[in-house]
Amino acid sequence: MMRIAVAGTGYVGLVTAVCMADKGHEVVCVDVDENKVSLLSSGISPIYEKDLEEMMAKNKDRLTYTTDYRNAYVNAQAIFIGVGTPEKSDGSANLTYVYKVARQIAESLVNDCVVVLKSTVPVGTNDKVEKIMNDCKVADIAIHVVSNPEFLAQGTAVRDTLHPSRIIIGVEHTAAESMMREIYSGYDAPILVTDRRSAEMIKYASNDFLALKISYINEIANLCEIVGANVDDVAQGMGLDSRIGNKFLNAGIGYGGSCFPKDTKALHWLASMNDYELKTIKAAIEVNEQQKLKLIKKSRKYYDSFEGLTVAVLGLTFKPGTDDLREAPSLVNIPILLEDGAKVKAFDPVGVPNFKRVMEHSAAEYANRIEYCESVEQTLQDADICFIFTEWDEIKSFEFERFGSLMRTPIVLDGRNCYARKSNESITYESIGK
Repeated sequence: MMRIAVAGTGYVGLVTAVCMADKGHEVVCVDVDENKVSLLSSGISPIYEKDLEEMMAKNKDRLTYTTDYRNAYVNAQAIFIGVGTPEKSDGSANLTYVYKVARQIAESLVNDCVVVLKSTVPVGTNDKVEKIMNDCKVADIAIHVVSNPEFLAQGTAVRDTLHPSRIIIGVEHTAAESMMREIYSGYDAPILVTDRRSAEMIKYASNDFLALKISYINEIANLCEIVGANVDDVAQGMGLDSRIGNKFLNAGIGYGGSCFPKDTKALHWLASMNDYELKTIKAAIEVNEQQKLKLIKKSRKYYDSFEGLTVAVLGLTFKPGTDDLREAPSLVNIPILLEDGAKVKAFDPVGVPNFKRVMEHSAAEYANRIEYCESVEQTLQDADICFIFTEWDEIKSFEFERFGSLMRTPIVLDGRNCYARKSNESITYESIGK
């Protein structure tokens, strides 16, 4: 058992903390938001993530939540930094929160400590963090900074953290390596120990390759529509090749979330700052931005304008299993529909509260033209067209023929290929790549 502190209680920080507690460590979680800390202390997770609240309850005796960073850090044997690194306007990562926490840690420590950077950061950031901490420390102690990138996916974050595909440890000191191996001794996963810069690059290279794979299959899907091929069959045939694999070959209207959009832009920016162009990553970014508007373009075959029409929207979050809206296609498409005069009826199992907040902040003038529905049936009632943005189980399992009986004009534009090719003559159905 080890005394561990975790800075930040977002997806990375909170899931890391809870899973570390589940492995038997004493964990204190630090956040600047008093309301969030109060919520966590009462056993409520501020984010929707499968199994997370249950794990919090199971390990409540080993978990503490606080805004008092000094007391949290002073006796910790290892401190994990899991704060956000949001995208800046130029595409680079904003490291303000990482550097602020680094200073706070250095000013609080009185004993030797290993500081572990879980946040996704540009190559070379761990070196800068170690310099900041050594410049700011108030005691004659050794602070070893470790790069330990996360590879969790929203919706499966707990499982991904407890059963990782691999554990990457970027270190410059043997003492830090020993500490990290002890922390991860209860995990059944291959461990790769490397230098810090290589560990940082592994994270970006992995995420950006998956984003590239998604954009590639979307381009293939677009070509399939032109030449009359079926992208589902194409992807299945590709996936049977073990060199390619079948993961991330689902054609659709682009990727979203907190990782792929931000990480592709950050790596593209890093290359540009070093006078190098990653042409493949640049292409992936461009394809993804264009793909998000695929359904709007398809809809113009049926309506020149949405003025006076009722549009059903199924799915608001960027993927099923999460309430995260970051870079979700719904955020691009729904404002276009509203600006064009549509009344929007929207359904999402968990994403409505977050979507309401976003719309009230960014498009308040249209907020009264969105009706949030409790079911797929209610959303489709008397709609003139339907857009599917998220492949929730509630949507995929919905009986396809009911689109025809519920909608005023049964035109269904499916951005996630939720249904097999349909021959129902009463329903106009278009998906991606078929």
